[in-house]
Amino acid sequence: MRIALVGNPNTGKSSIFNMLTGLRQHVGNFPGITVDIKQGKFETETQLIELVDLPGTYSIYPRSEDERVVYRSLTEDGNAFYPDAILAVIDASNLERNLLLASQVYDLGLPTVFVLNMNDVAQRRGIKINTDVLRAAFPEAQFVEANPRVGLGKTRILDALNSIGKRSATSAVSIYEMDDIESQEKETISRYVTIRKIVSKAEIRQETSQFKSKWDKILIHPVFGYLIFGAILLIIFQFIYAFANYPMDLIDGLFSSLSFWLSSVLPEGAFTDLITQGIVPGIGGVVIFIPQIALLFFFISILEETGYLARVVFIMDRLMRPLGLNGKSVVPMMSSVACAIPGVMAARTISDRKERLITILIAPLMSCSARIPVYTLLIALVIPKQTIFGFMNVQGLVLLGLYLLGTVMALLIAFVLKLLIKSNEKGFLLLELPEYKAPRWGNIGLVVWEKVRIFVWDAGKIILAISIILWAMANYGPSDRISSARMAAIAQAEKNALNEQETEKLISSVEMENSYIGIMGKSIEPVIKPLGYDWKIGIALITSFAAREVFVGSMATIYAVEDDGGEQIGLTEKLKRETDRNGDKVYTLATGVSLMVFYAFAMMCMATLAVVKRETKSWKWPLIQVGYMGVLAYLGAFIAYQSLI
Repeated sequence: MRIALVGNPNTGKSSIFNMLTGLRQHVGNFPGITVDIKQGKFETETQLIELVDLPGTYSIYPRSEDERVVYRSLTEDGNAFYPDAILAVIDASNLERNLLLASQVYDLGLPTVFVLNMNDVAQRRGIKINTDVLRAAFPEAQFVEANPRVGLGKTRILDALNSIGKRSATSAVSIYEMDDIESQEKETISRYVTIRKIVSKAEIRQETSQFKSKWDKILIHPVFGYLIFGAILLIIFQFIYAFANYPMDLIDGLFSSLSFWLSSVLPEGAFTDLITQGIVPGIGGVVIFIPQIALLFFFISILEETGYLARVVFIMDRLMRPLGLNGKSVVPMMSSVACAIPGVMAARTISDRKERLITILIAPLMSCSARIPVYTLLIALVIPKQTIFGFMNVQGLVLLGLYLLGTVMALLIAFVLKLLIKSNEKGFLLLELPEYKAPRWGNIGLVVWEKVRIFVWDAGKIILAISIILWAMANYGPSDRISSARMAAIAQAEKNALNEQETEKLISSVEMENSYIGIMGKSIEPVIKPLGYDWKIGIALITSFAAREVFVGSMATIYAVEDDGGEQIGLTEKLKRETDRNGDKVYTLATGVSLMVFYAFAMMCMATLAVVKRETKSWKWPLIQVGYMGVLAYLGAFIAYQSLI
């Protein structure tokens, strides 16, 4: 039996869905429309039920894409989500507003169970509901009370669904064929007249203190509101940086140990190399992001569950609106400082398609943690260790400047995209400030689980495939060219009396140079020469398109220098001594700054591209993202290099 779960936003609909389905839920796409539908399954005493959680809406009349999904799901008999019955959630603390949608749903003629939720909030507001009045107004529907935040009401809902039966459509005039807005408005006004009569009898109000308004005087204050939000963000990201590193290092170490162990027990050959150098590191590159994603969405869920996140959106909307963004864009942008992947995923809270799309397209410009190894190496390479004013470290200021550069550019690009992207929708923020409440840890756990699962299974497949392709291109090339280069390297090692370890590193370096990746590096050298790069840097650029942090490992392999526990001491010294054919240093201040700017702007993360593709349901926007960020990176690096040489 298929049941549609409907209700206004912020009525606790998701809590009821999670209470009934638990982990037996997944996200599907509405046919032909880029709106996700949550589906789950659970059993009653008599039947298996598929619960379809439709987007929250205030009316069945379709205005936005979400509302069209609700309209089509409930009115089109042949639709994939057309239900056998409806489970409609009503916020008891906002009865009049909720009864508009509830009455419209009731008039569809489908078996209906109304769930009176958030009675605890209603009681705090001094509101008591007489359910007998509601039963008299909607005689063919069932009413049950629930509070999923404390686990109450599940049995009542299951009993109601067990006893549900077929119901004949009412003889009410069909309102769902009214296409013109004027007719819809007249019908809605008429409906509200009836609703207010029902509410006047069903609702008993008492005087109570306004706890919410006291807190809002501080949290949405035009000055203190921003300061408090900044402090909360600082705490969250400090926590993420401080604690995510430990499990990430552990995961990295486990997969490195697994690769080493497999290489020692499996027979030598291409298949073993594929597993140890391609598949295992590819899977590790997916799993290593889980701690950041889990922690970030854990904190975001807490802010959302408590009702604070809605206040943040409210205060930030005034600042973001002129740039083509939305108040809800703040969280994805700040999330992207840790990692662009959860940042892009967090943009799903933005309902306006244009503003959500702009947020997704600029999120990777925020400097993520994957850029830190690149920045650290390049700053140590070309920026002197000195201070200004006696206490301000120049290298630290350069690092801060790179973060500010990404942020400023993201805002500028947002303004440009606002002018270029056309939309028939009028951008506005329609926001209800929900009641403050304690977080429900079960809901938070399910949100974190869902976000992690989506990333691992959807983005992970693409990351793994790209990792295997890059491994193959770095390990294979024209056979005669590889063998000739290998023999020449062995001869050079014997001539220079290199030890076994140094010989292996030299062979690895020349094989990389003559692999397909190396050939590509040579082929793009004329294009990147104006940026101050040689073919070796070109190889690192190509390989790091899988992930930015690959740059350091690629440079270590190219220059045959051991990556000593991530400190990069040997690599830095080697790069400082590197000269071109004319004897000039390769890594000058101009080249180093050019590379920093390039990595600040370039879209070098296959994982992010995979998530952008999933969120936009198309390859069009990820390709546009790669294109504009590539042009931005090239021009920025060109200007930086040419200005400093």
